[in-house]
Amino acid sequence: MLDPRPLVDIATAIGLEAGALVQRMRASAVVSFDTKSTSTDVVTEADRASEQLVRTRLSESRPGEPVLGEEEGGTVVEGLTWVVDPIDGTVNYLYGIPWYSVSIAAQLDGESIAGAVVEPATGRVWTAARGHGAFLDGQPLRVSATTDLSLSLLGYGFAYRPERRRRQADAWAGMATRVRDMRRAGAASLDLCSVAAGRLDAYAEHGLGRWDWAAGGLIAAEAGAVVRLPGSSPELGEDATFAAAPGIAEAMHGALVECGFGQV
Repeated sequence: MLDPRPLVDIATAIGLEAGALVQRMRASAVVSFDTKSTSTDVVTEADRASEQLVRTRLSESRPGEPVLGEEEGGTVVEGLTWVVDPIDGTVNYLYGIPWYSVSIAAQLDGESIAGAVVEPATGRVWTAARGHGAFLDGQPLRVSATTDLSLSLLGYGFAYRPERRRRQADAWAGMATRVRDMRRAGAASLDLCSVAAGRLDAYAEHGLGRWDWAAGGLIAAEAGAVVRLPGSSPELGEDATFAAAPGIAEAMHGALVECGFGQV
């Protein structure tokens, strides 16, 4: 049986190095940048440099193991695959908002077994190994104990395409009357980590890539959250990601369905 804990150590060390690179590059990286799926979906030279560094370091420490990255692509295969988001929250990075991360996960047969989410701006490190719990800077994490949906804080996100954002806005407007409040922070990996820490009671978003949730989803699950990944809950939409404290998970799921979350 593969022990995932050494993989966490590798992900953490490489994530910290990539995070330091991202910080050094910010002043120059935000001067010139490209776009991807839409004019609002940005990619900087720091994204590309960070992913290249991660790929190089993984090839040195884990030679021959495939890598799936947001910028350079790849595929998930049987056995071990590394899943990399070189900067999650690139728009925040572009604007100088210190809520972005380097996210690295190891997946075995498509399921996350180890992960690290590094915050370059603060130096905080979120980690988890399957069956061994979740941690922030070495301190154990646990989801919130809330049981009342109306007193819960919900994290959410928007797609890049305007037509889908309109439908999402209608769903979120419906949810706004059912929860204490809502937060749109702009980095899925850190939103999932926030559920793990009880800073959010729940989080839901459509359209995430595997690199967005591979590490953060494991961290949330290991902290006790109910986590549903894309493809597992068609009633929420085939590309929906969902994480919630167990005391409100069923109510949150039902409210999202009632508000049309599965039709956006």
